Amino acid sequence: MKTPIDLRSDTVTRPSQAMREAMAQAPVGDDVYGDDPTVNSLEERVATMFGKESGVFTPTGSLANQLAIRMLVAPGEELLAESNSHIVRAELGAAAVFSGITTRTWPAKNGLLIAKDALDLARPNSGPYLVSTTAIAVENTHNFGGGTVQPLEEIKVLRKGADELGLALHLDGARIWNAHVASGVALDEYGKYFDTISVCLSKGLGAPIGSIMLGDKELVTKARIWRKRYGAGMRQVGLLAGAAHYALDNNIARLSEDHRRAKELAVAIASVDKSFLDPALVETNIVGLDLANALFTAAEFAARCKEAGLWISALGPKYARLVTHLDFDDEQCKAAIEILKCALVA
Repeated sequence: MKTPIDLRSDTVTRPSQAMREAMAQAPVGDDVYGDDPTVNSLEERVATMFGKESGVFTPTGSLANQLAIRMLVAPGEELLAESNSHIVRAELGAAAVFSGITTRTWPAKNGLLIAKDALDLARPNSGPYLVSTTAIAVENTHNFGGGTVQPLEEIKVLRKGADELGLALHLDGARIWNAHVASGVALDEYGKYFDTISVCLSKGLGAPIGSIMLGDKELVTKARIWRKRYGAGMRQVGLLAGAAHYALDNNIARLSEDHRRAKELAVAIASVDKSFLDPALVETNIVGLDLANALFTAAEFAARCKEAGLWISALGPKYARLVTHLDFDDEQCKAAIEILKCALVA
């Protein structure tokens, strides 16, 4: 059986032999006791990259997000986020379940940040009878927005407005690496506008597991306690941190290849029907198809593609998503384009 082309997510990558060797050679210790040198160096390295004081390694991006907002928002207080953000839509109500955090959302086309929309929604210091806003979350790139890169100027406006209102800012930077490569904005430039940041090492960069929550030392020290409380204290996890170090050494600059192939897919899809997407909006490695005008559902489209050897995600009745990654090469891209063209006109 021919190996399928898997574009469901950039989380489907497999560690390369070189990454596996880095994992095997990584010095390890007990991370709960703070004794794993590879984890410690990874946390310090990533914190420095973003201009933050400290970091804590987590098994998932969702946990990194949840630890961060737990540090910023007290139970019964409010977090603001875009209506299709990962924190709101894809973390299964964790903010409410684990932390008693309530959320309100603003809508944004393609997830694109307009600072005024968030700031106008904020209601800090609302007294004893109304919920008070204490933090705003921004996702960069925006997953369900189609890999949208958030404009630095809007982030600056949001930071200024948040300071005036006494609000904290969290960056869900699961794919901040893609935003950095696509925009040319330095990682520490992004970092200086946010109180907490989550970054993912298994999306785009190809590590098998892992994210890091970043912030000042006080916040990260508290977050470590909550990581243990949530059952995510880890032992000789330097094996995974070794993979993350390798990913940081080798897999950031090459993200431009993923972006190029995503654009090629988008152009090919638009050549079939321009209503499915605008290739100009495909900035990074995510290609989202709006099938509202199609005679088939996203699930039916995904099934057609799968039958032909291409795996994609149906994330709504009429929304399908493809995500390019380091295990997807030019030859597969050409094959995927032919499959997509056939599936879209069938």
